[in-house]
Amino acid sequence: MRIAVIGHGYVGLVSAAVFADLGNNVWVVGRTKEKIEKLKKGIMPFFEPGLAEMVKRNIAAGRLHFTLEYKEAVPSSKIVFICVGTPPKTNGEADLSSVFAASREIAKSLGGYTVVVTKSTVPVGTNREVAKILEKFAPQKSNYDIASCPEFLREGTALQDTLNPDRIVIGADSRKAKDLLLDLHKPIDGERIVNSIESAEMIKYASNSLLSTKISFANAMAFICDHVGADVEVVLTGVGLDKRLGRSFLYPGVGFGGSCFPKDVKALIAISQNKGYDFELLRAVYKVNQEAKKRFIEKVIKTLKGVKGKTIAVLGLAFKPNTDDMREAPSIDVIKKLKQEGANIKTFDPVAMDKAREVLPEDITYAKSAMDAVSGTDAVLVLTEWNEFKQLDLSALKSVMRRAYLFDGRNIYDPQKVKSLGFTYKGVGRE
Repeated sequence: MRIAVIGHGYVGLVSAAVFADLGNNVWVVGRTKEKIEKLKKGIMPFFEPGLAEMVKRNIAAGRLHFTLEYKEAVPSSKIVFICVGTPPKTNGEADLSSVFAASREIAKSLGGYTVVVTKSTVPVGTNREVAKILEKFAPQKSNYDIASCPEFLREGTALQDTLNPDRIVIGADSRKAKDLLLDLHKPIDGERIVNSIESAEMIKYASNSLLSTKISFANAMAFICDHVGADVEVVLTGVGLDKRLGRSFLYPGVGFGGSCFPKDVKALIAISQNKGYDFELLRAVYKVNQEAKKRFIEKVIKTLKGVKGKTIAVLGLAFKPNTDDMREAPSIDVIKKLKQEGANIKTFDPVAMDKAREVLPEDITYAKSAMDAVSGTDAVLVLTEWNEFKQLDLSALKSVMRRAYLFDGRNIYDPQKVKSLGFTYKGVGRE
């Protein structure tokens, strides 16, 4: 099947690569000549395990193409996916300008029967607005349907999530559109949820908001455990053994980040407000997430009796492991605040340092390794749970530090083992 994908961010490029790898003829439409030329050569705009290899393989096989021209990609495609960004506005609402701009260009290029599918995360009602744009700008004899098919991939495991999802959500009015999308997804595992466009739009927001709620609940429990002397990891393990609950996403830390959770929580709050409902629960979820970063910073400052003039190592910059994504990464707030308080910062991340330079203060030191980062420092902060950090030789680490303070922002270490090596250990909701 020939399909077109508008946008080459995480969702667009991963979706395009996977559909091409499944044997489809896929055209990716972008806006920037430099990025499109790099993609034609197999140069990735971001890090995602296995993606570069899949893209190069399908370029070589002639199944994956990149272009700046809608006219080259859309007219002969049976399905066109809109995979552009929907960043938050200052009031929390999703900025849909790119979605609507892409819809106008798609409309002008429509040929035979086409299903125009919004895969971007959009508020309820957006696809109906897309339909109005298509009706206004499409040629009179064009034949099309609209649909919603939200994605649920996670950065760092995006290929696996796309090929083996828990569910595939298809929202459409037309039986023909539903059947075409079901046919496209036939090689992919996962429960099929075929429903209305409005329900499909809401499922993505509900899913991400509930996952965010679990993380914030875990952090709120950590706040309490810090005060009563309990170990939050033991507490949440006990909670998670209840089969009705499970441990998934019940992990405290320095807060959630990335391109989805903060944005989607704020967007659902805004959607609810626009419909006359004050979603107090989600406002609290977002507040707890901000408080998690603040409390961690305060713990560092209090334990070190101030950070002015002290050198602190920060291990991990990306918002999660196996990605270089710095969007809403907790490390940004932590580093900026410590810099404001007069600390000197040395840092290391396995893949995110180039992206980090774009958003972090200029006067911090980027090290060549974790060991290089901690050398001569007064404390080390672990903010991203990269596997290589879990396997660090802590004895060797301590030997090159000026003072042995370890702040475990992801609770990846055994406190007793760390303390036995001579460190002062501070975790999240555990000592």
